[in-house]
Amino acid sequence: MEEFSNPEFWVAIAFVLVVALAYKPAMRSITGSLDARADKIRTQIEEARKLREDAQALLAEYQRKQREAMAEAEKIIAQARVDAARMKTEAEKDLEHALARRKQQALDRIAQSEAQALSDVRNTAVDIALAAAEKLITESLDPAKKAALADKAINELQGRLN
Repeated sequence: MEEFSNPEFWVAIAFVLVVALAYKPAMRSITGSLDARADKIRTQIEEARKLREDAQALLAEYQRKQREAMAEAEKIIAQARVDAARMKTEAEKDLEHALARRKQQALDRIAQSEAQALSDVRNTAVDIALAAAEKLITESLDPAKKAALADKAINELQGRLN
């Protein structure tokens, strides 16, 4: 029983009792904080997993939209090519019609100019013939024949006008 009188023994027992009494609340506190930290980490992992799933869904949606936009762009380009070909064909036809119309107008102007030139030549020929006839008549006829021809022409003129 000497051990009971030894102060080191009592310090050791007191130490064990203090540790034993402090162990349960300290362990509760430590496990509580560890559990809280584990719950917080689990929550963060779940949030990260949810964010990852949302990001993957969003990525898939954007990829789908991109594919749809590319398909739509290809359709627009194809339609534009068809429209351009159609417009080119129409422009070629319009150009052909315009050229044909201008050619016809030029031919009409040429024909009109030819007719005008022919008319001018005829009028000039008639004027020259009349001047020559007048000169011939004035030089070769005597005044009595001139008066008779003038009277005859006047009488014929009245008959032609009526």
